[in-house]
Amino acid sequence: MNESHAARELSGGGRPTTVHLSDLLGRPIVAQGGDTVGRVDDVIVRLPDGEALPRVSGLVAGVGGHRIYVSLDQVEDLLQDKIALTRNKIDLRGFERREGEVLLRADVLDHRLIDVSAAELVHAYDIELERDGAEWTVARVDTRRPARLFGLIKPQDGHAARDWRAFAPLIGHRHSMPVRRSGAVHSLKPAQIADLLEEANKREGGEILDRVHDDPELEADVFEELEPEKATKLFGDMSDREVAAVLGRMRADDAADAVADLRQSRRRRVLDLMPAGQRAKVITLMGFNPSSAGGLMSVDVVVCQPEQTASQGLSIISVASTLQPEALLKLQVVDGGGRLLGVVSVIRLLQADPDLPVAELMDTDPVRVAADADLVDVALLMADYNLTTMPVVDEVDRVLGVVTVDDVLEATIPDDWRRREPAPRPVFERPAEPGPSGEEGTEGEGSDGDGHRD
Repeated sequence: MNESHAARELSGGGRPTTVHLSDLLGRPIVAQGGDTVGRVDDVIVRLPDGEALPRVSGLVAGVGGHRIYVSLDQVEDLLQDKIALTRNKIDLRGFERREGEVLLRADVLDHRLIDVSAAELVHAYDIELERDGAEWTVARVDTRRPARLFGLIKPQDGHAARDWRAFAPLIGHRHSMPVRRSGAVHSLKPAQIADLLEEANKREGGEILDRVHDDPELEADVFEELEPEKATKLFGDMSDREVAAVLGRMRADDAADAVADLRQSRRRRVLDLMPAGQRAKVITLMGFNPSSAGGLMSVDVVVCQPEQTASQGLSIISVASTLQPEALLKLQVVDGGGRLLGVVSVIRLLQADPDLPVAELMDTDPVRVAADADLVDVALLMADYNLTTMPVVDEVDRVLGVVTVDDVLEATIPDDWRRREPAPRPVFERPAEPGPSGEEGTEGEGSDGDGHRD
């Protein structure tokens, strides 16, 4: 049999055999007497909970203009040019998808999936099914663009067929969402998920957001990384209460920017639904020009008194778990009225005698800016003095907040740089798992039963 056709026999006796979904679709289904009763219209699988591969439970057959269910145990083999039934009796009632079932043609083929290792959306041009013993599993996804014009135009992008577990499918079928929600998307960084949302269409974006919705902190981190236009568009599809919940967990400076981008008629409603503490911070920040130090700063800062020890200063930092990590790199030393006396870095505190007063460790003349300082001045000062954070003070030197280097970078990077195509990320393949005999292979596990009547 031609290896580029429907199936290929792998080397070694008893090893799995593979068939491509594109070749399987449309194959005639024949009764024991040889009569054609229909054709393969789709393949039914169940997504497992965990690392196992999805197991094929049956076929959807097109019979006389109707779609019916054919259990896999009614089929002799998927490798022949015709799908032979093991018995003549089949249930002619119309096919109805059961909870948890995924249709490979309708839900996956020619749809986009998340390539988890590369953190990008890829197209599923074909799907490989693999037999291991009596079971068929979804083994690999082919993301290569197929050759065109009888093979004269070769594909220019994509990868060869790779392990199914390297991808997270975006199926859009609510009954299989509980399994997919706990998948590999949670292993991605917030910025990577935000990049996926920037590229996704409305349906894909809705499913990606639905996957992170059960982790409110991750959801807030993702919205912090989104471009303002995209975040505003997504907020437009959410209720006021849902928007307020996300904004309530975001950094106050990012939340203030997001509120300012909402429709004016909606801002007050959303602000009223936010937690009181966060609302006060957001309203304060919205009073500053977004391109000024006041508009860039974080109002969550760690402060201590000059008489406190290095050990006490580290304790203050260690319990500030809700603050952005970048703002914890330096401790602001203030007097009883909140006026800035100096700053001390966390490294200095770690290296000092634990009992030494902070007053003896701090920089008594730190670089600071007023709240109305513009972005260019802030960026130049941080570059000239190699600063990662810089305090923002009022007219009597009271600390209002701190500007962090990540916020300055985000504000200064030109928009056309953000739209540049990122460099390709290396793809790391999952190592092959040993089979039952100690040889390399993939052993699929699936859910019990197919949920259909025979």
